[in-house]
Amino acid sequence: MATTVGADPGVVGPYLAQVLGEERWRSVTVDLIAAGMSNLTYVVTPEGGPDDDAIILRRPPTGAVLATAHDMGREHRVISALGPTEVPVPRTLHLETDPSVLGAPFYLMERVVGVHVTDQLPPGYADDPAGRRALADGLVDTLAALHQVDPAAVGLADFGRPEGFLARQVRRWTGQWDATRDTDRPGLDALAARLAETVPPTRRTGIVHGDFRMDNCLLDPQTPGRVRAVLDWEMSTLGDPLTDLALLFVYWPEAGDEQSIALSRVTALPGFPTRAEVAEHYAGRTGADLGHLSWYVGFAYFKFAAILAGIVARSAAGAMAGKDTAGYADKIDPCVELGRAALDDGAL
Repeated sequence: MATTVGADPGVVGPYLAQVLGEERWRSVTVDLIAAGMSNLTYVVTPEGGPDDDAIILRRPPTGAVLATAHDMGREHRVISALGPTEVPVPRTLHLETDPSVLGAPFYLMERVVGVHVTDQLPPGYADDPAGRRALADGLVDTLAALHQVDPAAVGLADFGRPEGFLARQVRRWTGQWDATRDTDRPGLDALAARLAETVPPTRRTGIVHGDFRMDNCLLDPQTPGRVRAVLDWEMSTLGDPLTDLALLFVYWPEAGDEQSIALSRVTALPGFPTRAEVAEHYAGRTGADLGHLSWYVGFAYFKFAAILAGIVARSAAGAMAGKDTAGYADKIDPCVELGRAALDDGAL
């Protein structure tokens, strides 16, 4: 039996048979999904069984540089809490906190079948302007639904510290950049300092996903405007929801953008709304005050630059199994320019 890095089938199978109480899991195949740049996601299927008889295993990257950023317990908790709400999430099955099983804590959840859009739309899917607008509205509606969940009502009142969230986020990502800097980048340091000096007052608090974007969602195969599941909750907490909206803009290039660091150009296709239209739709659904949105966008580009630096560092350390990180370092300085433009010109 072949060994899969981070999730040996010879260990995973007997473990699942024990915790799930079903012998069909004793012999399994484990496949690493090539999506996401931090926690590792595997599809686990019983050997000889149908492809749709599978579950998902999530664990931190092997040899993680910043272990505190990969808390499986928190990710499992927020997904479990959101299960009964209007926010679409997979059903959780089990949490293992003992690192001796796979070398790190991990959890299991149901496998949701849906369309996963990365760098292009599948042929025939949302292939006209109306379908693309519906897809975009569905994503924004899902984000709005998340931000309207009362944390206390779903048992997440203590999931984070909303007070001082924005200032703490600037410090956190400045610290992450300091811990993983690949080279001297004075522009990034200057952007961090400027953000720290101009933190706006927080007007709303709620559950923050931390990395909400199209390719962290599974879309309904028949109805592009319906999100079947929101994935990758590793950075979720309680805080200012506008940080989610602004980070979505980083991943939302428009037609005619000359300097976009997004890894996908899907939203530049005809029919997708502009970032300003996305902001208007979100405000209409939530009633949010977007008066300081340019600061949030500047912060989003800074955060994205720090994330890229972390990916580059983990790749250099050999901790990005199955991930192609070529060219990521080249996107860091453009992030600085876009962040500065947001603060200077209010550019979305």
